[in-house]
Amino acid sequence: MHVFKKPGRWLTAAACALLAAAALPAGPASAAGLTALTGPVSLTGPAGRAAAVGATPPVPGRYRQQQLDWQPCADGAGGAGGAGGSLECASMSVPRDWYHPDSGPDLTIALSRHRAADPAKRRGVLMMAAGGPGASGLPRPARLASYSPKLAAAYDIVSFDQRGVGASTKVVCSDQEEVDAMFGGADLRDRSAAAVRRTFDRARAFVRACERNSGGLLPYITTDQAVHDMDLYRELLGAEQISYYGPSYASFLGAYYATEFPRRVERVVLDSNVDFTGDWQSFLTGQPMSFQRRFEQDFLPWLAANDATYHQGRTPEEAEASYERVRAALHDRPLDVEGTVITPNHLDAAATNALYNDRQFADLASLMAFLEHPEEAPAQTRKAVAGKLKHLMGAEFVADFFAVTCGDTPWNRDSRYWVEESAEATRTHPLAGARELTYAAVCANWPRSKAPRIKVTGEGLPPVLMLNSKNDPATYYEAAVRAHRGLAGSRLITVEGGDHVQFQNGNACVDAYVEGHLLDGALPAQDTACPAARR
Repeated sequence: MHVFKKPGRWLTAAACALLAAAALPAGPASAAGLTALTGPVSLTGPAGRAAAVGATPPVPGRYRQQQLDWQPCADGAGGAGGAGGSLECASMSVPRDWYHPDSGPDLTIALSRHRAADPAKRRGVLMMAAGGPGASGLPRPARLASYSPKLAAAYDIVSFDQRGVGASTKVVCSDQEEVDAMFGGADLRDRSAAAVRRTFDRARAFVRACERNSGGLLPYITTDQAVHDMDLYRELLGAEQISYYGPSYASFLGAYYATEFPRRVERVVLDSNVDFTGDWQSFLTGQPMSFQRRFEQDFLPWLAANDATYHQGRTPEEAEASYERVRAALHDRPLDVEGTVITPNHLDAAATNALYNDRQFADLASLMAFLEHPEEAPAQTRKAVAGKLKHLMGAEFVADFFAVTCGDTPWNRDSRYWVEESAEATRTHPLAGARELTYAAVCANWPRSKAPRIKVTGEGLPPVLMLNSKNDPATYYEAAVRAHRGLAGSRLITVEGGDHVQFQNGNACVDAYVEGHLLDGALPAQDTACPAARR
């Protein structure tokens, strides 16, 4: 049995195993159909002029006449699907710019599909997408099919890697070493003039690298362009309509798709919602509050309640002091663990990622214990920690994340504004507020967006089922309520607790609502609630 000692106590092999298994998911704290079939959606172009969706030119025949060549997915691209079938993969070509389909090279979109387990009960296509933006969607149909045999029997479950991501045509920015320096170097709480200047210098260098390495692709890695890809996918599948399930950023994709192609959606579930009625700047600057709330209201009380195991304090206040003590030690003396230099930013990133699901709280608690006495940890644990903390943000993920969030909607470009705004965020909500300047500096220097502004209203849509937990750190409840109010006819299921993503989280109440809606069209008569998932 491997144990490592702290003054007056020992951590057991179980705690070591939790630490060794700790994962740091990247990210905070993540197609054009027939235009005659679109509804009267109001778009606003970059110059403020109004334009109709119908301004999109007809889809050239070379795209609509493609045949999808489905083959078993390669290892790592999806793997075996649950519920009695394997995941299939294919690809399709799309225009770089749906508004000018004959200008520029085509892009490739990677697709995946889990066929309905029972053809006799098949009711249609259920499309899903990944969060982030920047995560891969290819494996997701297999996971959903395994989790919900009922949905796997009734639907062909399909997904894709969004343009800019994974096996699709990727956007390329800086290499991993430069991304590591941008997010993991000097303490992001440092508000000195030199630190602020360094942040802006790195942000500008990152944007220049994106422009240099992406071959003119940046203006077209947007949510609006991606939903046109989705509708071509629908058409190539031979489906008149699709149903849709979208968690996190995929809620944004789903809301935009339904708005631009309202007659092509049947049943829609949006889970853990970005405020798709607003802009990315407003949404992302709200996250420091929600990550701090989740940390203070959920994690610290949990840590105090488990003081007998982790010995970080018997009250939330004592537990917070322990966190700050560990962090201060890393500030004064960054820790080299098997070649990975761990700074305060690494601890903050581990904390924000652990807050996405309360099953990860033990990982963060064990990490805090390790960082106090790393020399007493077994070699296996040291190697595991070094591997998990080596890269705070993946270079490929970051490239797409900024392409979408900086390019979808306008950002304030005044550096003085961001210095003041981020200083306040760092002071009041330091856990995630310290990183705000890094994110904002990139978008403040991003090429000005040419994406149309899409107003999501719910007009012409069937009722949409929405899910959100009260203390979700990433897609915070206040934003979900705004999105719900802006999406006419939607129903909001409020879930107790703070986990991010409600369906497929072991919550029987949530699962019943989602499956009932997607299978039978059932909806609650009004907004309602579910308890937190039982552990």
